[in-house]
Amino acid sequence: MAGRDAAANQLTQWSKTNESERAVNNHGCPVPSLTKSQTVGTKGPILLQDTNLTEHLAAFDRERIPERVVHAKGAGAFGYFEVTHDITKYTKAVTFSAVGKKTDVAVRFSTVGGESGSADTARDPRGFAVKLYTEDGNWDLVGNNTPIFFIRDPILFPSFIHTQKRNPQTHLKDPDMFWDFISLRPETTHQVCFLFGDRGTPDGYRHMNGYGSHTFKLVNAQGKPTYAKFHFKTDQGIKNLPADKAHQISADDPDYSIHDLYNAIAEGRHPSWTVHIQVMTYEEAEKFRYNPFDLTKIWPQAEFPLQPVGRMVLNRNPTNYFSQVEQLAFAPANMIPGIEPSPDKMLQGRLFSYVDTHRHRLGANYTQIPVNCPIPSVKRATYTRDGPMCIFAQDGAPNYFPNSFNGPHECPSAIQPTFNLSGDIERYNSADEDNFSQVTTFWNKVLGPEERNRLASNIAGHLKAATAAVRERAVANFSQVHPDFGALIKSKLG
Repeated sequence: MAGRDAAANQLTQWSKTNESERAVNNHGCPVPSLTKSQTVGTKGPILLQDTNLTEHLAAFDRERIPERVVHAKGAGAFGYFEVTHDITKYTKAVTFSAVGKKTDVAVRFSTVGGESGSADTARDPRGFAVKLYTEDGNWDLVGNNTPIFFIRDPILFPSFIHTQKRNPQTHLKDPDMFWDFISLRPETTHQVCFLFGDRGTPDGYRHMNGYGSHTFKLVNAQGKPTYAKFHFKTDQGIKNLPADKAHQISADDPDYSIHDLYNAIAEGRHPSWTVHIQVMTYEEAEKFRYNPFDLTKIWPQAEFPLQPVGRMVLNRNPTNYFSQVEQLAFAPANMIPGIEPSPDKMLQGRLFSYVDTHRHRLGANYTQIPVNCPIPSVKRATYTRDGPMCIFAQDGAPNYFPNSFNGPHECPSAIQPTFNLSGDIERYNSADEDNFSQVTTFWNKVLGPEERNRLASNIAGHLKAATAAVRERAVANFSQVHPDFGALIKSKLG
């Protein structure tokens, strides 16, 4: 229909290839009416025996599950990752076993701090989560559209997210909460400059990069490990929304990014990203001038250049948002042989928190939801049993190990190589591990004059609502990045 896009025409297109079928209830029994309840006479009360009505209402009452605590608003799509360059010298991961090899993927993009009904164009980092369905099980690479993050220690994460959410008394977003935490933890400065810069409001999900963000360990077939970071560079080109346009779109089309992604795929304009890695040897990591596992810092590309790996293409929209996107569960703990965690403290914390929140939000057997299942060739041979919503037939196999009755056996090829650790057990303070030097480089060498001015304007526009003491502390932090930076923000605050 003229003037209507693919998303608007979804139902029309579906009706062209599908005939109407008789309605049944959840047990397959025919439904006599979808418009009339059983009552005693035309004006009488409803009968409890109308199980068609009670099932209808009971199912509706349970349609919603708890939204994600973080990344509640998002869009999903499916496609594939194809290897274009050989990196088997670094990793034995089956995904990268041969040039030309394709692996199916599910991807979810999201905002971070907003609720499920919030605007897609809000100033916020964007989640960039990729699930690769490999022959060795599911590998989840769960990152953002920035190569860094606000904090270094996961114990700060609940507090940080609380400051992005609503004041528990007023139920309003609170600039004092946000800037009080930010200014008290100067390691946030680097990410704050990304957030309030041009890339804080990307023009949809197709026009932004993605990053694994953390440092990961790659292990090759000979057992030799190296450290690596993953980069997804958008083939559509970086595009960002000016602050005023992003604000206007939030009123006119709050689902702008979901809308844009769905239509692009439906119309055959399949978005893609070129995938690269950075590699650092153990020896380089040991001698490096700062902690290479610090999530608030990047690895300089002049020293650790991007190496091409492959290409990710999204060519399929979900057929049901709830089952395929809302219930799509990512966890950094899902790694396949050849990919392992590094000592990155934030990654170590996420290894626990993601699977734990899925068990709360989706249930103990969330891995049995089809979109979270490995590919059919990966047989689920496990000693896990029962629990609510367990739907997999577990046969008569033994539910204990060791056993003498052909239960699942161990897989020596999945053993992680030995590595040495030493050090005193202590609660180490990470607050002062060089919070400003990379931000100074960002200010001096990455941003142009107009970009600096927009960054300062965006910060001042948000910071002005905080108390005077918090404003002063924040300006003092930005002045440590560069005196001109602090002075510019101060002038815009009046």
